Amino acid sequence: MTHIGRSASVDGELALRQWQEYVDVLRRRGWSVVEAPPVDDCPDGVFIEDQVVVHGDVAVLCRSGATGRRGERAGVREVVEAYGYRVVEVGEPGTLDGGDVLKHGHVVWVGVGGRTNLAGVEQLRRAWDGHRVEVVPVPVSKVLHLKSAVTALPDGTVLGYPPLVDDLSPWPRFLAVPEESGSHVVLLGGMSVLMSASAPRTAQLLAARGHDVTTVDISEFEKLEGCVTCLSVRLRG
Repeated sequence: MTHIGRSASVDGELALRQWQEYVDVLRRRGWSVVEAPPVDDCPDGVFIEDQVVVHGDVAVLCRSGATGRRGERAGVREVVEAYGYRVVEVGEPGTLDGGDVLKHGHVVWVGVGGRTNLAGVEQLRRAWDGHRVEVVPVPVSKVLHLKSAVTALPDGTVLGYPPLVDDLSPWPRFLAVPEESGSHVVLLGGMSVLMSASAPRTAQLLAARGHDVTTVDISEFEKLEGCVTCLSVRLRG
């Protein structure tokens, strides 16, 4: 835990049910779901987003700024290689968490803070050299990861909860949301998005803007600074 206090304990059985509903939503929306091998001594391993980021045919295996999380990427290489990705690993002195990487179109914003450093950003830039992407570092100090503060809608509008965003200037198309957890959306295709049930006002706001919104209860993961983006990595064929 870094930016929120440890409160009530996590209900493991409820968390498992919430996980299954999350997976079921993805499947109902036409996504095939492949689970990475479990690493039983890594309790944060469910937050798979932090271990790998993909663009084009390249998958970058991350190296977390939290040393205790580095074992989580065991088995991830084999999963992405099975889908034809060329794998590049972030190495010392670089650190990179996938939760700090926000992509839209040909722009990649990378949060630099507690979990990701500039050396990691540079290694990510080199890994995607030739992919015609612009890698833009942005500061992160108020939340765990960049995508704890902002994510992007299908049209490229970046949404976030302003009190937790260090600098709004990288995103001229910014939509302020009324709830912290409303900052987090998973794009499901077209105008469909997945978000937390703990942000009902944001869900109404996005629906009014023409988005097809599906909500899931992930309360047990939110107790651990997790959000809907943390629990999956979308691989497009």
